[in-house]
Amino acid sequence: MVTERIKKTCEFGHTFYKSSNCPTCPTCEKLKEPAKGFLALLSSPARNALLHHEIDTVQKLSEHREKEILNLHGIGKASLPVFRQALEKKGLSFKQNEYKKII
Repeated sequence: MVTERIKKTCEFGHTFYKSSNCPTCPTCEKLKEPAKGFLALLSSPARNALLHHEIDTVQKLSEHREKEILNLHGIGKASLPVFRQALEKKGLSFKQNEYKKII
């Protein structure tokens, strides 16, 4: 089955084709990519997931547990080495699990 691709134009005048109702313009998405920093090393879904949760610095990333980050939609295990390396460069790490001693 071949899906029909529909020609669309974004609010900034970029023309693109989509086979779904997704309004995201690939050109605009490309222009939003950061040129440097750890976010520049991530895929768009991973970067967007972090930005959606206002995690835009390595310091903010270090405030979360690795498992919390992996549970975000758009983040996969392939992003973990990038996260770990970025954290390590700044002398940081993911937040560690806190264990409560039950008496």
